[in-house]
Amino acid sequence: MSDHIRQTGPMLASPRCGAKTRTARACRAPAVHGKTRCRMHGGAPGSGAPRANRNARKHGLFTGDAIAERRQIRALLGEARRLLEGMK
Repeated sequence: MSDHIRQTGPMLASPRCGAKTRTARACRAPAVHGKTRCRMHGGAPGSGAPRANRNARKHGLFTGDAIAERRQIRALLGEARRLLEGMK
C-alpha cells in the first residue's frame, strides 16, 4: 500500500451540479468552476446549442402564427360541435 494521503476535502466541499438524473435524483458530480452544471450536464466548454441557433426554428410548428391558427381551428371545431349538439 501507498503512504500517499488523499486530499479530498476541496473536492467534497465544491458545489454540486444542479441537474436531475434519469432516476429523478440530484447529480452528485461537482459543478464546473464558475457554472452550475457538471461537465456531463452542460458545464463543459462547447456544450449546448450555439448562440442564435437557427436550427431550433426549423419546422415552424411553434411560431406565433401557427399557434394562433391552431387556436382558431379549435374554436371553429368547438362551435361546430355545439351546433351539432343543438340540432339533436
